[in-house]
Amino acid sequence: MQKILRTLIIIAMLITSYLLILAWRDDYANPTQRATVTPVTQTTTNDVPSTTTTSVNNSDVPVVKSTQSPVEQKADNATSTLVQVLTDKYDIRINPVGGDVVYAALREHDETLKSKTPFVLLESDNNRVYVAQSGLIGRDGIDTSEGRANYTTSQQQYVMGANDTTLSVPLSYRKDGLTITKTYTFTKGQYPIDVSYNINNTTDKSWQGQMYAQLKRDNSKDPGLADKGMMGLATYLGGAWGTPDSPYNKLKFGNFNEEAPKITTDKGWVGIIQHYFVSAWIPKGYQAQLYSRENANEHIIGFTSNPIEVAGGKQLTVNSTLYAGPKVQQNLKPLAEGLEQTVDYGILWTISKVLFWILDSVHKVLGNWGWAIIVLTLIVKIILMPIANKSYYSMAKMRAIAPRLQALKDDHGDDRMRMSQEMMKIYKEEQVNPMAGCLPVLLQMPIFLALYWVLVESVQLRHAPWILWIKDLSAMDPYFILPLLMGAAMFFQQHLNPQPTDPMQARVLKFMPIIFTVFMLFFPAGLVLYWTVNNVFSMVQQYVINKKVEAEQAKKDALKNLV
Repeated sequence: MQKILRTLIIIAMLITSYLLILAWRDDYANPTQRATVTPVTQTTTNDVPSTTTTSVNNSDVPVVKSTQSPVEQKADNATSTLVQVLTDKYDIRINPVGGDVVYAALREHDETLKSKTPFVLLESDNNRVYVAQSGLIGRDGIDTSEGRANYTTSQQQYVMGANDTTLSVPLSYRKDGLTITKTYTFTKGQYPIDVSYNINNTTDKSWQGQMYAQLKRDNSKDPGLADKGMMGLATYLGGAWGTPDSPYNKLKFGNFNEEAPKITTDKGWVGIIQHYFVSAWIPKGYQAQLYSRENANEHIIGFTSNPIEVAGGKQLTVNSTLYAGPKVQQNLKPLAEGLEQTVDYGILWTISKVLFWILDSVHKVLGNWGWAIIVLTLIVKIILMPIANKSYYSMAKMRAIAPRLQALKDDHGDDRMRMSQEMMKIYKEEQVNPMAGCLPVLLQMPIFLALYWVLVESVQLRHAPWILWIKDLSAMDPYFILPLLMGAAMFFQQHLNPQPTDPMQARVLKFMPIIFTVFMLFFPAGLVLYWTVNNVFSMVQQYVINKKVEAEQAKKDALKNLV
């Protein structure tokens, strides 16, 4: 029994230590701190940005094999007034130079818990460089190291009306009989953006080029953690890519040159992942080569299409999809195989997915994620109840025979072999299995860890309130009330279990509620809520079984006295 308790203590401390490291660790990329400046001012429908500009660096343009002589890469400081696009989901700014998305605010997601401004995913300023770029390169490409294509637009602001289902934003480029129209098409209620290039060749010569699409991000920290305070969650910040044969692959910043994908596929994707949000490019209906590279302190991941040929007097349209929004599995899965795995539950993916499905189903009924967590806890306890009851029954029996075991220790404390033999006789007589007490902990730990990643990775729980002081279940309890309640429940439950005969182990066990309470101070409130309800339910379950076993033992002792 002492070895079992010692093993349980070690397991508990290792798991809690592991979770504490996760809670404090910086993102995998270990990004450097950048200077802080005032963010871009949010504009309303009638407040069109008339002077906001952004620079374009032509060294971003990917180099492709061409029949032309290679041109030396060099920067261009060209600037242009941005085009604003307002939909029900987005506040987006597009730079006519290159037609890149240089700013994207998600209107349904707050920047911080009490903020009235939307969360900014893409931006290009002194605070952060994170943009979605695309263009046409190759033999007759309009984006080269000499300069990016300079598009024109009929208006500076596009607004999706209340009755509109789609909104198209066309950008035009004309030169020497060639007309190229780059169109962003937004769909009401959806985050995927269709990006198309219509190449209208009115000359008598064929046009040849390649489409490219890429994401560029610097080393700045993940803004999704800005309102987590001491909860520095160890969420992944870096690149990712996938194909049908290899659906989900991470690519850490710093490895973009050494571990570049270099894969050709017609159903792949590339992306950059951060806490709760992802941006991704998906080619549509053509072969594309995936790539990644580093440019100074900036990381670029993207794809280039196979060469596109447009005969003289003909036109052709090539499409791709840009996604810049929350990591919601049901929205990402239809876009590309493996993209939904950016909601990264790790090695416990299967358990986490089931837990989230239950949690989401309950939430649809109750409308509150806190109550959904409580119901989930009860469902898990009910499923495990048959096994848990056997375990608690065995622990109750151990508690009932504790005086006899203590008497053995007093009588045979110096003869460990004799004492072990006598203890085994008692276990056999009372039909007690000391190992059974391990089962509840061992069964709960995978569920506990899986739920941890569900709460960390699910954007649905971001800023989700429960009651009273719990305004964000994905962040730690601001007043530490739940961790203290959990510690108290653990303390009372501990007194319902058999106490170890070894004084040292008994003292260590008394400190376990304090140790767990300290660890839980920094965990998401939703996870602490789960563990608190679990402890309370277990305490009631153990109390009922203890009373039943005590009654049985009293009846058994009474029969012995009669004999």
